[in-house]
Amino acid sequence: MTMDVRLLRIDSRLLHGQVTTNWAKAVNVNRILVVSDRVARDQTRKTLIVQAAPPGIRVNVITLDKMIRIYHDRRFDILKPMILVEDAVDARCIVEGGIKIDSINIGAISFDDTRVMVTDAIAVNAADVAAFKWFHAHGIKLDVRKVSNDSSKNLWKSLSEKGLV
Repeated sequence: MTMDVRLLRIDSRLLHGQVTTNWAKAVNVNRILVVSDRVARDQTRKTLIVQAAPPGIRVNVITLDKMIRIYHDRRFDILKPMILVEDAVDARCIVEGGIKIDSINIGAISFDDTRVMVTDAIAVNAADVAAFKWFHAHGIKLDVRKVSNDSSKNLWKSLSEKGLV
């Protein structure tokens, strides 16, 4: 037996209302793991995220290395987590570390001067595109949905239409 990862979600906002109220219930998680080296080192952000936990579900903020370690540690097989990461590069890192998933949910990736918009809520840079190409090559579905009852859109199609892949 291994840890039953219920959802791996890329969202630059990490833990917020849609995630806590909709996804946690929809995929029936018993833990939310915010996996980010940046947030794990930032005590203020870490505290705010833990305080945003939905009733009855614990939230932990951990580094990418720690996520990979606990995934392979039998003591944590009881977890049925939703894993939240800020970007595709972090998601690829933990999947390459052995975390088994067949689909990644992409919520929102914030725009900045290094990124181009590919949907109304998703902006990508070259590193993101490389990670999404890697997922696609490994047969991992790129599922774009803000909340669980939205219709699923395939990010690969959007990346293709923009000439990025």
